[in-house]
Order: sequence, then C-alpha cells, then structure tokens
Amino acid sequence: MSCELCEAAPLTRRYFENEQCWIADCEICLVPMVVWREHDVAPPEPVRAALLGWLGAIADDELGRAAWYADEHMRNIPDHYHAHARRRRALS
Repeated sequence: MSCELCEAAPLTRRYFENEQCWIADCEICLVPMVVWREHDVAPPEPVRAALLGWLGAIADDELGRAAWYADEHMRNIPDHYHAHARRRRALS
C-alpha cells in the first residue's frame, strides 16, 4: 500500500524538514501542514510536542501569531499523523 505522506513528494511550498518531519502547504487546503516521517497515527507525546512546535513557528510567520490553531483531525489520510495550521475565523 502506498502512502503519499510517506512519499513526501514536494508538490507545494516546502517550509522545513528534518529527520522527524517535513512542513509544507497542504495540497488540498493550502495551509501549512506538519507530517511526521513515521507511518503511524500516534507519535509519542515528546515527538508530537516537537512537531506542533515546528508547525507553530511556521504558522506564526505565515498566518500571524494567534491567527491559527493546530488541527490534528486527519480527514483524508487517517493512517499517517499530520496536523494543519488552520486559520481562526474572525468573530463578527
């Protein structure tokens, strides 16, 4: 079985990568997304915290500080951990 997150093809803007993860714009929703390099749904808490920290640094620069939240609901690829930096909706 093939996993497009494991393949890590650079289809959109790539912001960051290291041995644990890569961060790029999601090709569907075009917001920064962190992808754990392990094909698993549940990184250990220290790893998860690091992944969300790297995503936070990128999201703060790209979307604005406090203008986003980490969405860990894995809708389209539910078997590989990734999280999106979603824009917060403005209150009217």
